[in-house]
Amino acid sequence: MGSTRGRGIRIAIDRGGTFTDCVGNPGTGKMEDDVIIKLLSEDPSNYHDAPLEGIRRLLSKFTGKEIPRGEPLDTSRIESIRMGTTVATNALLERKGEKIAMIVTKGFKDCLEIGNQSRPKIFDLAIRKPEVLYQTVVEIDERVTLEDYAEDPERNTTKIEARLDSNKDAELVRGLSSEAVRILKRPSGDEVKTQLRALYDQGFRSIAVCLTHGYTFPDHEALVGRLAHEIGFEHVSLSHELMPMIKLVPRATSACADAYLTPAIKKYIAGFEAGFEGGLGTESVKKESGSKGARCEFMQSDGGLVDVAQFSGLRAILSGPAGGVVGYALTSYDPETRTPVIGFDMGGTSTDVSRYGSGRYEHVFETTTAGVTIQSPQLDINTVAAGGGSRLFFRNGLFVVGPESAGAHPGPACYRKGGPLTVTDANLFLGRLLPDFFPKIFGKNEDQGLDEKASERLFIELTEQINKEVSNHKDEKKMTPDEVAYGFIKIANETMTRPIRSLTEAKGYDTSQHRLATFGGAGGQHAVAIAESLGIRQILVHRYSSVLSAYGMALADVVNESQVPESKIWSDEGDAKQQLKKKMEELKYASTKKLKDQGFTQDNIVFEEYLNMRYRGTESALMIVKPEKEEVEKEFNGDDWAFGKAFVKQHEQEFGFTLPDRDIIVDDVRARGIGKSFEGLEKTVDQQLKEIRAKDVEDDKKYGTSKVYFEGGRRETPIYKLEDLNVGDRLKGPAICADGTQTIIVTPGATALVIDTHVVINLGEGEGESAKVNAEVVDPIMLSIFAHRFMAIAEQMGRALQKTSVSTNVKERLDYSCALFDSTGGLVANAPHLPVHLGSMSTCVRTQAEIWKGKLKRGDVVVSNHPEFGGTHLPDITVITPAFSGDDIIFYVASRAHHADIGGILPGSMPPHSRELWQEGAAIKAEKLVSEGKFNEKRITELLYDEPAQYPECSGTRCLADNLNDLKAQIAANQKGINLITTLIEDYGEKLVQFYMRNIQDNAESSVRNLLKDVSRRFEGQDLSAVDYMDDGSPIKLKITINAEKGEAVFDFDGTGPEVYGNTNAPQAVTYSAIIYCLRCLISEDIPLNQGCLKPITVRIPPKSFLSPSDKAAVVGGNVLTSQRVTDVIFKCFQACAASQGDCNNLTFGFGGNLSSSSSPTRGFGYYETIAGGSGAGPTWDGTSGVHTHMTNTRITDAEVFERRYPVLLREFGLREGSGGKGQHPGGEGVVRDIEFRIPVQVSILSERRVYHPYGLEGGEDAACGINYWVRKVQKGGRGEDKDEWEDRWINMGGKNTASMQKGERIVVVTPGGGGWGKVGGERKVKRERDPQEAWRKGSLASRAETQETS
Repeated sequence: MGSTRGRGIRIAIDRGGTFTDCVGNPGTGKMEDDVIIKLLSEDPSNYHDAPLEGIRRLLSKFTGKEIPRGEPLDTSRIESIRMGTTVATNALLERKGEKIAMIVTKGFKDCLEIGNQSRPKIFDLAIRKPEVLYQTVVEIDERVTLEDYAEDPERNTTKIEARLDSNKDAELVRGLSSEAVRILKRPSGDEVKTQLRALYDQGFRSIAVCLTHGYTFPDHEALVGRLAHEIGFEHVSLSHELMPMIKLVPRATSACADAYLTPAIKKYIAGFEAGFEGGLGTESVKKESGSKGARCEFMQSDGGLVDVAQFSGLRAILSGPAGGVVGYALTSYDPETRTPVIGFDMGGTSTDVSRYGSGRYEHVFETTTAGVTIQSPQLDINTVAAGGGSRLFFRNGLFVVGPESAGAHPGPACYRKGGPLTVTDANLFLGRLLPDFFPKIFGKNEDQGLDEKASERLFIELTEQINKEVSNHKDEKKMTPDEVAYGFIKIANETMTRPIRSLTEAKGYDTSQHRLATFGGAGGQHAVAIAESLGIRQILVHRYSSVLSAYGMALADVVNESQVPESKIWSDEGDAKQQLKKKMEELKYASTKKLKDQGFTQDNIVFEEYLNMRYRGTESALMIVKPEKEEVEKEFNGDDWAFGKAFVKQHEQEFGFTLPDRDIIVDDVRARGIGKSFEGLEKTVDQQLKEIRAKDVEDDKKYGTSKVYFEGGRRETPIYKLEDLNVGDRLKGPAICADGTQTIIVTPGATALVIDTHVVINLGEGEGESAKVNAEVVDPIMLSIFAHRFMAIAEQMGRALQKTSVSTNVKERLDYSCALFDSTGGLVANAPHLPVHLGSMSTCVRTQAEIWKGKLKRGDVVVSNHPEFGGTHLPDITVITPAFSGDDIIFYVASRAHHADIGGILPGSMPPHSRELWQEGAAIKAEKLVSEGKFNEKRITELLYDEPAQYPECSGTRCLADNLNDLKAQIAANQKGINLITTLIEDYGEKLVQFYMRNIQDNAESSVRNLLKDVSRRFEGQDLSAVDYMDDGSPIKLKITINAEKGEAVFDFDGTGPEVYGNTNAPQAVTYSAIIYCLRCLISEDIPLNQGCLKPITVRIPPKSFLSPSDKAAVVGGNVLTSQRVTDVIFKCFQACAASQGDCNNLTFGFGGNLSSSSSPTRGFGYYETIAGGSGAGPTWDGTSGVHTHMTNTRITDAEVFERRYPVLLREFGLREGSGGKGQHPGGEGVVRDIEFRIPVQVSILSERRVYHPYGLEGGEDAACGINYWVRKVQKGGRGEDKDEWEDRWINMGGKNTASMQKGERIVVVTPGGGGWGKVGGERKVKRERDPQEAWRKGSLASRAETQETS
């Protein structure tokens, strides 16, 4: 267990979902003296608490006398108990926490219902947002805001002295973040007391309090907390005490999670402590009399231990998995060689991935678990698959693994409970999992082993089904059950490899420079294949790999985390640095005191010091650790507080560039106090490998042999028991090495070496793809593999684009798409799936391929954004690169990025009132951006900067440097794609890659044909038709005629209105995107989204209509408004669901700019947002409130960030009651967004559904229209009235307008609801399907994916 200090028995426990693992040491600290016990987490007929039972068994073993069950355990011999537990996670998943109420600022009662307004899954019509944790909300009539705003071009800062008692009633005070805070309304103590008393009388005993800007001005929260304690509330979670970080919604969710979970944890701990004589925790150890207590610490989500008395719900979510990260980090990483490690934890119900490098844990500060977004330091642990329990499917001609899981009940088919086929069954069937080494806990009496026959029977059935579906010819070779099972293993490995690569590369690291540390029961069966795919050459499997989470608890340190907000501009010299140092010292002093109270001496306390830093104008803050001594001397001229230089260095490494002309802002000061209790392993892996004398294992150590399936067939494979092997024994693959808890597969070409602490696997040439692949007949396994590989190429292009880009739109909002196309310009793979880019990029590439046919050479790159040439709107610029074989183009890659500005009449190039295309900025039809490797900077500058400025009232691009940098990033991303496909061609051959490029399109085509046949049957062959109207009365008319025999359809928009003198014209590419999006939603399964989706579809758009406008027509509204109406019309034809809000509610405001008519530019700022509404109900679901729908999914800026960055006061952001259409299934509610401006600004709104209501279906009622109000300050003008008096007048702005608003004036955007389904009073038929990924741990990987889908 490593060297430890203390008086006696040391116990570490991980209470997991299925098993509880216990590791005990009698006090020697030697690994050979450890005792391991594994028991079921739930076994009520034998014991009521698994950890208590584990401790009883360990104490019985160490003391040599059997302790009867139920007898209080003597703590006098115990030095410490350390635990990780799933109590909090289970309570969250099962929604079995405390009954709580949430207290928020007036105007924000629905802030958690709306969240960030995006929907979790973009193709789900039945939108399911996570349920909130509270039962009721109380709004407190109080308000504060920040006096200054970050986007102020003059950089004005209000100087405020520190608060004193003498100025406690001041309206302007200094917040904890050093910012000036204006108090607009103080809460009335009596009123708050009355509100809290009412909650108490309703039976609430736990409350969560989160008030706006409470992170920097906590006084009002503190008042609510004090009054709540006086009334008698048992638990009060105040957001500023839990995590004083900016962002209202995550802080409010965190406060709710803490209030919801902490009482459940305290209840569990009280029951646990009752099983001991002498008590647990620091206080019990200090006791002067009676039985001496034992130290008891719980693992927190951040990888640090905390005393039992301080353990809280907020920091308990990742308690168990965190132990595994600590376990592999401290046993696999060598501080001398500094080789980083990827942790691969594959258990029965989940596969978790993390990374450890530089000798420090990687933390994230905002993660989502069970639908709840938590703001708290947590290890960056990411679930990438459902583990051994991942279910196996053959769908639409493809092999699919997960994400659905068989869970613990019924479990895999081989668990003897009638479960489905899983990855575990595939491993068992192929001989890669040995029943002899698996616990015999199955069957009616729980005394039987795994059921191999059940797995075999289901694989034979599935193989017959697959052969029947894919076989076209009688003489065609049929697949065998072995090949099918092995195919699923390969797809499982591909499914896991893609996210692991994403996680590592997104942080700027190369996967091949890592080791893979595998643990968990199933990790050893997949580790070699995973490592091979990632280019990793060495795998470490700890001897305790199946109980590594518990072992990690034993090695972990006690941690005290503290953090305070800040807003200072960094400078290497001067006051700011000194003030930051002072704050840090205050945090360290408080932390030291708390650690000393837990028995640590000054010698055992160390600190990690952090500043959370970012460049001004960006949102990507980096948590920068204080540089180490070696780094200080080598790189920072001996400055041990060189945080600024360290930030620049890390920014360069992670993002590929720096911004030397921008201020660096410090957002938070953080100190991580560590009480060291573990003194390191005797020898690291690298030290052992240096000293070891390896020898081939002797034959007589063989346990037996078995026929195990590897690439190409079954091979006679020796089996070894881990305990029979000696240090220095080397196994050559193929081989299996196993004990009672794990099975390690050593594949042909690999070797395994046994050392003291690990089994080290070194990869040779590996299994590879040695089986010859036929390029004449489609192999469904290879088709599935290529689907993953093509998608992985598009994803890696996206990461290259993000890393090398500069603008906020691309780097932070991830508003881009990268894609791979065949030689005709047909889409093969696209990532991420931004709905409006789906079909339109292909239109663009095909158009350019035709224009440049025979004229392109190696090193040429083409650029276009014109609507007539496949563009959507002008800010989306597409860069296309051809790839050659000889003189022939064999494929294209393209990247499309949203550029923040490309000129025109308004900053942002999204004017609400444009009438002509030139008013919207630079329009590029078909130009060479690069000619034979030379970047044409002169020509692109003319196109972006000079040409737009020639039009009246227009400017060229307002950020040319960003445009050029982002275009170069797009070129680099395309080159990355070409290099990756070239590698794929080297591996498989050009013929085979081209063959599967075509067949992956055929696969999508077949899915759409099947859908159309089903629809035709449902509507008995009738034509489908629908019409809807834009607010100006322009009709969108659609008739869909389906050929049921062929599975083909004609989408005919004849009767659609003419081109409009406005900006709601939609380029043809937008309609194609809407069609692909709707088809994918209707198929409701994950199919490859490519050109094949449109092959069975003929689209007829009348020329000169507003869906096929002329090349000079304005189109900015077509992309964001008309696309939504086209979607509504298509769904109406299919009778799929009632109309959603059919709108994006585009709001912009700001001042300044560079107009052609003015002599000099005015410095200013611009802001753009889209606002949610209601979604339409359907046959088996209710509509969802306050959410974005269909062609958009952008997040809203958090209320506190909004007010920090811009001169605004958000008075209300809530649901609009009664706006959803009534029905058997009601539509979702729209929202009310009320913004007051604190300085004069130009405000523009571009919206729809202000005239025509979102329709209901099947007797459901229509939803309410939206309305936009300008609350204007006007002089009272009546007779006899005082002319100096002013009043608020509410003015309807209409759907599309712009106005100069003065200080104190407001815009109130009231958005439409969603239509209802079915007649009011009809029997509800809502299906509640559980998301198979609900329990997944969503660290930085999921956060990135969500950001991409909400850009």
